[in-house]
Amino acid sequence: MGKASKRRTVRPSDTRDAPAPFVSRPFEGLPSETEWVAMRELLPAATAPIAFTAGRAPEGAPTTATVATVLPLAWPGLHRTGGGVFVATQSGASSGDASRDLAAALLLASAADEGVPIATVPTPTAESPRLQDLLDLDLAFDVTVHDGFQFWVGDAELDTEGQESLERANESVVPTVRVEGVTSAYWCVINGRSYVRWVLPHDEDTATDALSRVMASDDSALVEGSRLLGAFRTSGLIIPVWEVGDDREPTDFGDAVAEMGRRLDAALASTDPLDSAERRARAGLLNRQVTLR
Repeated sequence: MGKASKRRTVRPSDTRDAPAPFVSRPFEGLPSETEWVAMRELLPAATAPIAFTAGRAPEGAPTTATVATVLPLAWPGLHRTGGGVFVATQSGASSGDASRDLAAALLLASAADEGVPIATVPTPTAESPRLQDLLDLDLAFDVTVHDGFQFWVGDAELDTEGQESLERANESVVPTVRVEGVTSAYWCVINGRSYVRWVLPHDEDTATDALSRVMASDDSALVEGSRLLGAFRTSGLIIPVWEVGDDREPTDFGDAVAEMGRRLDAALASTDPLDSAERRARAGLLNRQVTLR
């Protein structure tokens, strides 16, 4: 038998070391998919509780944890002294599936001893579990937006160096406030200008078509004097961004975003092909899109 014929044949079932497949909508199927996307891409300082489904927590580990946007030193996870497991959504990605990346960090942090941070996470494979496999999907994903990163330490007393480090982190926070009455819309101030960013729950191509129809009808302003700057794509969804002027408060936008939602719903209901004006609007929108993976 020749050497070539002795080589091991890799069959489709040999997935133990196969890389994790790319997943365009990694948080689909989780409660509040759009809030997971906001935690990963929009919110500077936020937390939300999660819980393992029965039998999926590591042996002897806590059955609950906290999802955070960022942890100290960009740690992917942390088992805090005194208890409390944290996993960070913005610590970077090592595979083509953000759900598997976060699940890997969650399992490591849960199994770690108290006081031990998770500095690195091995790249998940095709056999690695996803958040959808580990979490109690009946538990609401309730996101709390914070003014800063005090949640890193809770009520613990910090020494002078630790307090200075926390203050530096807090100074970097983009002021962000939830727009009440709607899901996953957030007002923020960047470089002195105010914006509303809204994570749409529809597949990115479907949402892009709907937004293009609204733009072509000259009905894309959120409030008087605002303008739709464009949108960016991430995790299989799109996030339109409106510049809204500096003379309004976050509480001014709940009704406006809800009304925009009704316009988008009407556009989504259309089964007609895009007309020439809508195609031009779509091309302009795509030219202003940024993709975040």
